[in-house]
Amino acid sequence: MPEVSVVLPTIDFTADVVIIGAGASGLTAALAAAENGAEVVVLERDASPSGSTSMSSGFVPAPGTRFQYAIGVTDDTAELFFGDLQAKTYGKLDERLARLAAENIAPAMEWLADRCGVEWHVLDDFLYPGHARHRMHAVPEKTGAALEARLLAATAEAGISIVTEALAETLFFDKAGKAVAVGLKRPGDTTEVIGCGNLILACNGYGGNQQLVAEHIPQIAGGQYYGHAGNTGHALNWGEALGAEIKHLSGYQGHGSLAHPHGILISWALMMQGAVQLNSEGRRFSNEMGGYSEQAVKVLNQPDGIAWNIYDAQRHNFLVNGFPDYCEAVEAGAIRCGADAKELAKVTGLPESALADTLAEALALANGVGSDVLGRDFSDVAPLNAPYYAVKVTGALFHTQGGLVIDNTARVHRTDGGVFTNLYASGGAACGVSGPAVEGYLSGNGLLTAIAFGYLAGRNASVF
Repeated sequence: MPEVSVVLPTIDFTADVVIIGAGASGLTAALAAAENGAEVVVLERDASPSGSTSMSSGFVPAPGTRFQYAIGVTDDTAELFFGDLQAKTYGKLDERLARLAAENIAPAMEWLADRCGVEWHVLDDFLYPGHARHRMHAVPEKTGAALEARLLAATAEAGISIVTEALAETLFFDKAGKAVAVGLKRPGDTTEVIGCGNLILACNGYGGNQQLVAEHIPQIAGGQYYGHAGNTGHALNWGEALGAEIKHLSGYQGHGSLAHPHGILISWALMMQGAVQLNSEGRRFSNEMGGYSEQAVKVLNQPDGIAWNIYDAQRHNFLVNGFPDYCEAVEAGAIRCGADAKELAKVTGLPESALADTLAEALALANGVGSDVLGRDFSDVAPLNAPYYAVKVTGALFHTQGGLVIDNTARVHRTDGGVFTNLYASGGAACGVSGPAVEGYLSGNGLLTAIAFGYLAGRNASVF
């Protein structure tokens, strides 16, 4: 169990900066700290670092980068991005943290390219819900696993030590409130203690802790958890024990398109390209353009907590040619095809009459006939045409968005108004920019704060 102790231990060795967590946030922090000459040690509970980063799409929103300029997007700004973040949360986000992320993500992305060799491309096939510009960046492979691999390669090149199979359990603080060491559990029930000059918590949120999920976000407690099992809330537990300021624990990222029962993410690009989502009665039940995060709850509220994504060969080929997760779903047999509505009903089990009516209605709306009672605008998508494709999906919890409140240098706030002098937080350990509810999550917010806040934490924690 995570705990805090003021009983100073015997220290096995010491590093200038100790980082807990080897996902995108921890690795970005490590690279930033090492650049300033600090001796850095990253502690990772798994035998091979992966975490939530590897399970993500790997897409990072950033305004005003040279990568945007290269594709003709020359008018994006941090202020415009902040406005999108604010609008998505209906003004309920932490404005200071949102501005901090919006202003620092572009410098962090360009620095990762220039100093660490991370290659970025801007996705310009479609706009993700809520984004006013094409600002979603990805490595060429377009996967979170590839992003993690590139960051790991950069840390290896920089000579940064990553200690794997090292489960951080105890944080040691002196009586003045300064972090002095981290107690680890190692294989074979052995223990080690690492002393620190500065400490960065980059160990994500609490999505893997069913008790905390039920307590703080009960609406998604019955959904599948599609995140790293190690996200059990250690940073939250340590923060509570220390008297840290904590905010927006009810905020989280959901997703309404996880292939069921295969557990493979089906990109929401499918909906942006004109697909529709039906329940088991063969009917649409929401405006699919509201956002994939809040769609998780809408799907779970349908019979048996499932839905069907319905699309056509044009959309199928679009995903096959650009989205590795979708190709995995094809190989797993999750994708079904029917030459017409009758055959599609047969392969999905959906009622034929209702399915045919829904497809006919979607076709009419895409052709400009009538208006959608659910509020979706079909004017900018091509009609769905046979043959049809379908994939059965469910709603899932991806990761939590609340956490420890940080200052503009990424140091953790105290509840008494001060800050911890040498304790930093980033990524899922820190309070994010999605506000207190699932609908506040704007596409890419997870990696936005992982990289922007990790960059800040690493740079500032390396200054002594």
